[in-house]
Amino acid sequence: METKIQNIHKEFIEKSKLGDRNSQYKLYELYVDAMYNISMRMVGVKEDAEDVVQDSFVDAFKKLHFFKYESTFGAWLKRIVINKSINHLKLKRITFSPLENHEYNLKEEATEFKEKIDLDKVKLGIDQLPNGYKQIICLYLLEGYDHNEIGEILNISVSTSKSQYHRAKKKLIEIIKE
Repeated sequence: METKIQNIHKEFIEKSKLGDRNSQYKLYELYVDAMYNISMRMVGVKEDAEDVVQDSFVDAFKKLHFFKYESTFGAWLKRIVINKSINHLKLKRITFSPLENHEYNLKEEATEFKEKIDLDKVKLGIDQLPNGYKQIICLYLLEGYDHNEIGEILNISVSTSKSQYHRAKKKLIEIIKE
């Protein structure tokens, strides 16, 4: 027996599947800000994030017949936005360096940063990270994906995801301490 998720905007979704522009616009209004924030955290450039969100909504409405209420519409759309954001960054040639190319030991004890941290400092710090690090930090800390999911999304190994995350966290701490 397949579990279906209760969806609060089912009426708009069903009408949108039939091509109703008013319902599509209503869904757009409901989700555009949240999707923009997700993309902005990942791509870091206002205009690029706006483009990604627009493309994501166009794709979502074209593929709405594939939406089967197995998750919320917002979660389904969020996955589209994240994938589009990643593809956008790939087009800009943001690369990850494989674990084998670095002297990095996952067993090393990370330095604990226990001082009280100002949230604005963290946001500014994330913005200063190189794009590859920013991507991992956003997916892991802000979007809640685990390393297996990040590996799948970015087409990298789990160990590369973990090592990139640890390096990104270390760099973020350095930036915040400055």
